[in-house]
Amino acid sequence: MDSVKTLLPDSALPTHWYNLAADFPEPLDPVLHPGTHEPVGPEDLAPLFPPALIEQEVSTERWIPIPDEVRQVLLQWRCTPLYRARRWEEALGTPARIYYKYEGVSPSGSHKPNTAVPQAFYNREAGIRKITTETGAGQWGSSLALACRMFGLECLVYMVRVSFEQKPYRRAFMETFDATCIPSPSESTEAGRAILAEDPECRGSLGIAISEAVEVAAQSADTSYCLGSVLNHVLLHQTVIGQEAREQLEAVGESPDVIVGCTGGGSNFAGIAFPFLGEGLRDGRLPRVVAVEPAACPTLTKGPLAYDYGDTAHLTPLVKMNTLGSSFVPPGFHSGGLRYHGMAPMVSHCRKLGLLEARSFHQLETFAAGVGFAQAEGILPAPEANHAVIGAQREAERCREEGRADTILFNLCGHGNFDMQAYSDYHAGKLHDYDYPNEEIAMALAGLPSL
Repeated sequence: MDSVKTLLPDSALPTHWYNLAADFPEPLDPVLHPGTHEPVGPEDLAPLFPPALIEQEVSTERWIPIPDEVRQVLLQWRCTPLYRARRWEEALGTPARIYYKYEGVSPSGSHKPNTAVPQAFYNREAGIRKITTETGAGQWGSSLALACRMFGLECLVYMVRVSFEQKPYRRAFMETFDATCIPSPSESTEAGRAILAEDPECRGSLGIAISEAVEVAAQSADTSYCLGSVLNHVLLHQTVIGQEAREQLEAVGESPDVIVGCTGGGSNFAGIAFPFLGEGLRDGRLPRVVAVEPAACPTLTKGPLAYDYGDTAHLTPLVKMNTLGSSFVPPGFHSGGLRYHGMAPMVSHCRKLGLLEARSFHQLETFAAGVGFAQAEGILPAPEANHAVIGAQREAERCREEGRADTILFNLCGHGNFDMQAYSDYHAGKLHDYDYPNEEIAMALAGLPSL
């Protein structure tokens, strides 16, 4: 592995987050109140979020300062390394130069602490005592449990039931940092009980888990809700990734022709891509940007751009996003962090403006790509990250066929060390491909709100 991390001192950690909303040629559509369908104000979000995060959510300022206390925590693992994948290039027989930003060096093994730390910080500053959240595969829950422990907050995590059962070590990680982890849907909330009454064997979804976490947060003044993806302020916090990558590439005389990221809710994709997109919008030299998602949850490739609820129980505001419908419950494939029914409004807006391309891949081919990458580079990716791996691989194969020496950059958003059951199942031939039927998507979309 050829690391360029040594060319960036720790002091190169960005001092500001970058906000792509400042450079969009068209503004984002407003967020609407779930009851009145009128644009929400800060007072509508106050029961869930502290004032600083609400300000960031609606901000159109290009640069937002990172508090010193947050930077000091992030410096425990940032700047994260950027690697040139020379051995993988050789294995693929491509003239392309492939670089990957490796977020698996964080304490929880993924990019998620980049937003968990500031969210916990701002909640503590606002006098909050307890935080509720949801998690799919467990990376977000693990990161928030860690951050809450750092800032002296209680943490309650509703984990999608299928992942709760598939990934016990993620649950153990959360519990190590004193978080309470509950499988969702659960009997502890009205939303969970309603789902279980209708389907006692429900395997859960991120939309259901969000409903449970939001319900608990809304009932107590000293409790806030935190989300690990989708929202504008979450994507904002992740832009330290792309800012670092830009400097690291510049240090070796490179700039990306193609940027690849996996997409579930959109946060790690935004983290790697948004700083480059913003620069391209300002100077007129946009890179190709490819968003990769699972064929079993094809939000960008099959979901229309529409106003929809962020959760199953319709407790959250309406946002304009690519969506499969808030009642969509995807199958229990192993990339639990990519099983969300909607896409971040800012990522959806990028697709609307033609700033990104969207592709989907099946489970087996993503695992095959991840194994090939691991055999060449020595890092086993998380199942979610395998979607970025296969996206980069397809671009490298295109370069091989066309004789192009493009520079490809992708975000390896986490390691697979807690996902060995998924790899065991893959090697044993127990995994299957899922291609979500169009008729079931149509059924879920039939429940979209009428505006």
